Amino acid sequence: MPWWFSRRRSRAASTHRTGFEESVLASRPSSRRYLGQQPYMLPKDLGEVNRLDFQHYVLRAVLRGNYLAPIGQPRHILDVGCGTGQWAFELAHQFPQAEVVGLDLEQVKATTPPPNYRFVQGDTLKGLPFENNSFDFVHQRLLFLAIPLNAWPGAVQELARVTAPSGWIELIELSTDPDDFAPVGPATREFFRLAGQVATLRGFDTQGVLTRSLDLYLRDAGLTNVERRMIDAPIGAWAGRLGSLFSLDIREAWKAMTPPIAAYFKMQEQEIYDIIEQCGREWDTLNTCYRFVAAYGQKP
Repeated sequence: MPWWFSRRRSRAASTHRTGFEESVLASRPSSRRYLGQQPYMLPKDLGEVNRLDFQHYVLRAVLRGNYLAPIGQPRHILDVGCGTGQWAFELAHQFPQAEVVGLDLEQVKATTPPPNYRFVQGDTLKGLPFENNSFDFVHQRLLFLAIPLNAWPGAVQELARVTAPSGWIELIELSTDPDDFAPVGPATREFFRLAGQVATLRGFDTQGVLTRSLDLYLRDAGLTNVERRMIDAPIGAWAGRLGSLFSLDIREAWKAMTPPIAAYFKMQEQEIYDIIEQCGREWDTLNTCYRFVAAYGQKP
């Protein structure tokens, strides 16, 4: 059984660190690179590349795999907002007969991809640069800080446009409602308050509307056989190795969002880092879980 499926480890085993864990313990860079022309709240730099790869392995463990939809043997696969491409690379290896396409604003990782993978530069907010009915499986996840809430119905309609008849679309997002941290403590609520005000200015969901609506977006786009799943993932050392890694991923994502939050509130970045570290201690004390929501459906 791979290490990432282990729910509990001994204290000695938990001292082993991944490369990402080591990197975040090093001195933090004084500045991050953000895309000024995009509403996206996270940076685009080497630190975020490392975190996204790390996040992929954590999410694969939480989901017990790379996807939930009953996709069969797809011949054409699209990953929208592919990030580092790691999910798409793994699908390309799993389905060597398929063409796998990753789409994002930038190609952020210099590596040799599988031969059946190709990257396409594009912006989902401006429409997908593909013909109708092009893909058997369209995958999109964790774009809640990239797609404004009012753009989601149109974005999902666009996913449906490029999906072939009988093909599948799968969406996975984290809740933006602090009450979907269960139990939730005061430090977590405070971070959500700060981040939520900045996110609201950019049009992002801050009340959990998105995760409550994923299946509705798919139905409104004409999909059938729509399924919705809620996955409550343990976060914190109380849940063993996986919980510790998920906690690290969330805290580092929140720290990556800190510069624009600090600038907006005229706070020192260290003040927000301190709140985030307090959140981590809360999750350990309260035995907290954090909710993912997945929805998938089939194009008639």
